[in-house]
Amino acid sequence: MGHVNLVMEGLKFMVLGMTTVYLFLLLMVFVLNIVSKIVKKYFPSKKLRPVYMKREAVKASEAKNDDAVVAAIVASIQQFKKQN
Repeated sequence: MGHVNLVMEGLKFMVLGMTTVYLFLLLMVFVLNIVSKIVKKYFPSKKLRPVYMKREAVKASEAKNDDAVVAAIVASIQQFKKQN
């Protein structure tokens, strides 16, 4: 009879411990979601492109980047040809 009592006590502690961990994790998720919303509201990311920026301006800046990439590729090919 003593062993059955120990098993039941062990099960009770297991359920109590797992419930405590589950409730703590649930509380942590809610708190982190609230903190995330507060941070996004008062400290927005500066890396985002402004909404008012026109598509033409975005395309022009992308074209400049493309020209730089093409120039770098051509220069590296020419350097490679000089070495061989």
